[in-house]
Amino acid sequence: MTIKFAIITCSDTRTLETDEAGQKLEQLIAEQGWECLRRVVEKDERPFIAGALIDACDHTDADIVLTCGGSGLSLRDVTPEATRDVADREVPGIAEAMRAHSVAITPFAMLSRAICAQRGHTLIINLPGSTKAATENWEGIVAALPHAVKMMAGEGHDTQKDLAQKLAAAAARGELG
Repeated sequence: MTIKFAIITCSDTRTLETDEAGQKLEQLIAEQGWECLRRVVEKDERPFIAGALIDACDHTDADIVLTCGGSGLSLRDVTPEATRDVADREVPGIAEAMRAHSVAITPFAMLSRAICAQRGHTLIINLPGSTKAATENWEGIVAALPHAVKMMAGEGHDTQKDLAQKLAAAAARGELG
């Protein structure tokens, strides 16, 4: 399964050339045999981040959009708020898993305000801005990403037709009351 990604680094000071965390995430994606469709650096301001998220979710074939940066305690850190602005629903278990994995390495991980959410059929994952922290968070969730993409595509649960066939088979065997 090839998973397609977009990466949005949220920063007022980085460029594509100086975005080491974004470059590392692109490398980690490639190591899995997956594809990075787009990597951009966006101003660390809520409307700009929200606009970049909408564009990546709605106008690319990305299954997952990774944000990098803007999820800490600085007053300039607004990535979680921008993510909530455009999300259909949150996926808290992924953010919990990232923090649990990372807090075993550093107690500072508990200061992360990162969230994960779904917009349509696209998963948005907020990652920290430092290369080390982004890598650690990635390591804590990477194994679950293929299943998440399958679930969002409707492949993770039985369809109504599958359920009807299972019920009919159970009825034919006399297993239903």
